[in-house]
Amino acid sequence: MSKSLPALALLALLVGCASRAPAPITAPAPRPTPPAGGWPARDGPDAVIPPDLHKVPDAAPKLENIRKGGPNKPYEVLGQRYQPMAGDEPLIERGLASWYGRKFHGRPTASGEIYNMYAMTAAHPTMPIPSYARVRNPKNGREIIVRVNDRGPFHRGRIIDLSYTAALKLDLLRGVGAVELERLTYEDIRTGAWMRGSEPAAPVEPPPVYVASDASGAPALSTTASVAAVPPAAMPAATPAAPSADPAALLADEAALPQIRTVAAPGFWVQLGAFSQLAGAESFRQQLLKEADWMAPLLTVFKDRALHRLQAGPYPTREDARQAAERVRLALALQPVVVERR
Repeated sequence: MSKSLPALALLALLVGCASRAPAPITAPAPRPTPPAGGWPARDGPDAVIPPDLHKVPDAAPKLENIRKGGPNKPYEVLGQRYQPMAGDEPLIERGLASWYGRKFHGRPTASGEIYNMYAMTAAHPTMPIPSYARVRNPKNGREIIVRVNDRGPFHRGRIIDLSYTAALKLDLLRGVGAVELERLTYEDIRTGAWMRGSEPAAPVEPPPVYVASDASGAPALSTTASVAAVPPAAMPAATPAAPSADPAALLADEAALPQIRTVAAPGFWVQLGAFSQLAGAESFRQQLLKEADWMAPLLTVFKDRALHRLQAGPYPTREDARQAAERVRLALALQPVVVERR
């Protein structure tokens, strides 16, 4: 008997193990729940509206290159195909305006920028992105300037979707309302024509600042309306103009060149050269277009007394113009000057 005890004990142990309930399976840890709130199912205003939205300034038009592809490619929504405008073309429309708010606030727009319902922006089905537009409420005569960076609306009869603030300033928050729409072209922005009702200040007689050669090689004394605070040592040396294929033809048809202007929009400009003859300025402009096509919408030749100034702009701040001048300097080995036109 004593010899069989270990065997019996082992048998009892095995039977006990066999009858024990299996260990419970541990459930996977629950996934984190999304934050409360999320995207609202319906559009509308926020529960709490920031104060003084009527004081938000309009969008400040500036020259921006129209993006190729991306938001400017043909697209289809709700069975309707849309063909966005490909170039800098005027557009005037009359129709209905709506607005969009919290449902889209914080989401990417068609341009990739984040929608801010409290900024002065808008959506349009076919206007080039980016664009600037004047929107007028004919019922009360109010006008605003918005920056178009999104697509929509996609309802029959509606021509523009405004941000909350834009709709507030036009008194259109109660629903869809009739508006008049005008796209601002590069020409409108370059010349300041978009500033309806305000006359640009007459240019101030400036001191001479540097010398650039014209198409014939003769030096031309250059002046600026208002020169940025640049030490004399930083002023550019003579900027030779590229030879013109037919200077006489250019001079004979000065009025046919849409880049020739006598009045500039207020702001900061980057001056690339000054020439006593139009042929020199136009020839140099053509050369820049070949070497830096991104400057195309920015370049303008201003006729100021006996000089033809080739300038790029306008830029809203001196720092923006300085960065542009630095880009030109690195890309084209030029020494441009930042000037201010008031």
